[in-house]
Amino acid sequence: MADLSVIILSYNTKEITRQCISSLQIAIANCPPRKIEIIVADNASSDGSREMLSEFPVKKIFLEKNLGFGAANNRALKQASGKYILYLNSDVIHENVDYNAILSYLDDHPDVGGLTVKVLLRDKKSIDPASHRGFPTLWRSFTYFSGLERTLGSIPILSRVFGGYHLLHENLEVLHEIDSPSGAFFISRSSLLRELGGFDEAFFMYGEDLDLAYRIKQKGYRIMWYPEYSVIHLKYSSGIKNNNSAIKKRIKKCFYDSMLIFYKKHYARFHNPIVNSLVTAVIRLQASRV
Repeated sequence: MADLSVIILSYNTKEITRQCISSLQIAIANCPPRKIEIIVADNASSDGSREMLSEFPVKKIFLEKNLGFGAANNRALKQASGKYILYLNSDVIHENVDYNAILSYLDDHPDVGGLTVKVLLRDKKSIDPASHRGFPTLWRSFTYFSGLERTLGSIPILSRVFGGYHLLHENLEVLHEIDSPSGAFFISRSSLLRELGGFDEAFFMYGEDLDLAYRIKQKGYRIMWYPEYSVIHLKYSSGIKNNNSAIKKRIKKCFYDSMLIFYKKHYARFHNPIVNSLVTAVIRLQASRV
């Protein structure tokens, strides 16, 4: 049994996936005696990723078609032997992660069901906002999409009210609880993930990490922001800013579809039919503008 299974989903990001695995191997080499396995699930890439992966002594899962983010990760989870599972995006590069320290923290805090480190963007200064989120209640979603979070969320006295979508009132330099990290770097307990059934495969792309975090917290566990260590997220390498207009349109549709799935699954029962109809209409309107 491994201490940690690192699951990487690959989809047409051959060179970036190579960088990801190489930097991960360096991080692992610096933290013996922990046993860490790497599992790469390739979502039917067509860019030579399968051949590239032969360079590395990792577990490989080659899928015959693109199953989406959650389903492909679930296939890898079935083959993972680790006590803990790290979901790691293929466009994440390790900076200074000490897995001994992180796994020791999780061992010592059995009430923690999820953890992320500081996830930085390409400039190595800015935080990836998706890695430090509050759950998207109606109010938080309204303040974010209306721009109120951007204009008022940075004001200390107002940040808790208007900055809840990204928890702007929290100090990013200290350990604290969050609602949800990004699937770019998301550690959880293998036993908990298996109990929950992994990712909800109704989400093809986007939203599945938020849904998983929500279900983890429903079980009474905390999810922690652990900023002592950091990784670099080369965001949008295969995602929403793809230059191909047809692909970009499909990806945007997945984004809004995921918003609707999450709302109906977790929030619709708390609101009356009129509110639910209005929310559904707004989301569908945004999706139609793609």
